[in-house]
Amino acid sequence: MSTPNTITVNILDKEYQVACPEEQQAELIVSAKYLDKQMRTIRDTGKVIGLERIAVMAALNISYELLQASEQDGEGTQLDLTDNVSEDTFGKLNRKIDDALYQLRQLEIS
Repeated sequence: MSTPNTITVNILDKEYQVACPEEQQAELIVSAKYLDKQMRTIRDTGKVIGLERIAVMAALNISYELLQASEQDGEGTQLDLTDNVSEDTFGKLNRKIDDALYQLRQLEIS
């Protein structure tokens, strides 16, 4: 197990310090560039204002893409949005979004 190094990534013209094992740095950089691209696309539409809202919309879009890709590979759990999804599922998703936003705020403070 390697010790995490700190790497700087730029997202929407802001620098973030992220701890990352050396062998995963290339993937982190690619992920950060992809997130930056997604957030810029959302921001440039002018329909979503505020870094937090842009981040949530980007996270939702990326999550959707991930679900679609995993369903095509036959690995994912299919989620039919027309079915009644339990409040517990939404609660879990909401907590994950809250955790991600909290971590984003912590990175902005650093």
